[in-house]
Amino acid sequence: MSGSTHKLSILEKVGYAFGDASANFVWRGALAYLAIFYTDTLGLNAVHVAVLILWVRLTDGVTDIIMGMIADRTETRFGKFRPWIMWSAPALALFMILCFTTPDLGYTGKLIWAYVTYIGLTLAYTINNVPYSALMGVMTPSVEERGSLSGYRFAGAFAGGLLVSVGTPYLVEFFGKGDESLGYQYTMYVFASLIVIFCTVTYFTTQERVTPPKVERPPFSTEILNILFNLTILCLPLLGAVIFLQFQTLISGVFFAATFAVTFFGARYIMNSPEEGRTSTQQELIDLLQNKPWLILLCVGFIFMIYNSVRYAVIAYYFTYFADDPLLTAKYFGALLMVSFVTALAVPYLNRFITKKNLFILSFALGSILNCVIYFFEPDQITEIFIVGCLAEIFAAIMPVLYFSMLGDTADYSQWKHGRRPTGLIYSAGSFVQKAGGGFATAIVLLVLASYGYDADIESTIEASIPGMRLLMSWVPAAFGVVGLAVMFIYPLTNDKMAQIERELAA
Repeated sequence: MSGSTHKLSILEKVGYAFGDASANFVWRGALAYLAIFYTDTLGLNAVHVAVLILWVRLTDGVTDIIMGMIADRTETRFGKFRPWIMWSAPALALFMILCFTTPDLGYTGKLIWAYVTYIGLTLAYTINNVPYSALMGVMTPSVEERGSLSGYRFAGAFAGGLLVSVGTPYLVEFFGKGDESLGYQYTMYVFASLIVIFCTVTYFTTQERVTPPKVERPPFSTEILNILFNLTILCLPLLGAVIFLQFQTLISGVFFAATFAVTFFGARYIMNSPEEGRTSTQQELIDLLQNKPWLILLCVGFIFMIYNSVRYAVIAYYFTYFADDPLLTAKYFGALLMVSFVTALAVPYLNRFITKKNLFILSFALGSILNCVIYFFEPDQITEIFIVGCLAEIFAAIMPVLYFSMLGDTADYSQWKHGRRPTGLIYSAGSFVQKAGGGFATAIVLLVLASYGYDADIESTIEASIPGMRLLMSWVPAAFGVVGLAVMFIYPLTNDKMAQIERELAA
């Protein structure tokens, strides 16, 4: 099978898209309401919620890497990745319901409940979505077809997010009859059922075709210990950032700076270790640390996730308090996700005229400019907010489509350069930085609101927090967009380079 001739059927592309539609009931849909659910319905403090989300997202990132390793080592007659999508669907559905359940407990009990159920949700999401993402890398060896498949995937993702984002406020009102706690729980019953159905569709309509090279591996327990040791060294800066955001003291700032030094020298130690003494896990990590396109793409993924997630996390607050109309939240989400759905399908066609790298740069630049414009609108300029927001969303929606397609390109690069293809590890790390970026974004929103004194039970603090909400809808994401633009300039995999790699791998 030649990488340049293999074509996926429309049925298989649509079936694959159903998997991300189900995942985005959680990721782009329910989690968009989780922060405001925690602060306004469950009654948790904004700073406590920020810390909760940060800690859970970072620990979840470690499980992403471990899940990628497990998926890479899974051998069944149904494939490496497909079975996990089916096996994990019931757990994902269950924890989505539990996350939006309000127990009759005191404040501490509710905070513990939030930790337990949110950890359960993110773990179930990891078990489901890491193999799902890696599945894209083995369904076809064609770079062009992966780009098309990524477009279908995110069309499904945005459709799932659209259904949840638009439907949630109306279903909460319908089921709750004034009781938000009950309304949220019954609403999640509906979406949980759809998660199981959609994952089943993906399982039965997709195939795995690309077989990675065989690699001799030590016992899995040994590999887990190796990966945990090495990941602890590599992920220290993220831990330092969380501690600094939580305490914001000079000591925490010094600790944050020290983590970078430990990671720098630790990475050098790993890469300079004797080749004959390396385990397969260490060798895969070294391959990735030497995979410049992958490292740059991880940075870009972290940045664009903050860029996108800050905008989404503040929308419910922005329209509830700045525009004084909570139902505009659902309408705005709906408008953005309809734009995203169409954009995702259009990206493969845009790539025929603009390279992935240049399209990414253009998206960061124009999206950031449009976000800045939103700052200058007043509460009665709803039409203008919707128009500019939807224009900005065109460029925001392009980013994840390109990102996951380009992760597949870096897997090709790894196999071409090193003769090894840790697809699950490549995609799980990509998922990790997205989750970390999303966690930091939500924490940024909540910490900015907390800095303005936000308390949902005190009207005066809400009014005082509105300037912060306006900044979070405009200048804050735009600043991250400018940083992402600068990093994307040094990404080295051009169309010509990928064509060479594809030809040589096919041969």
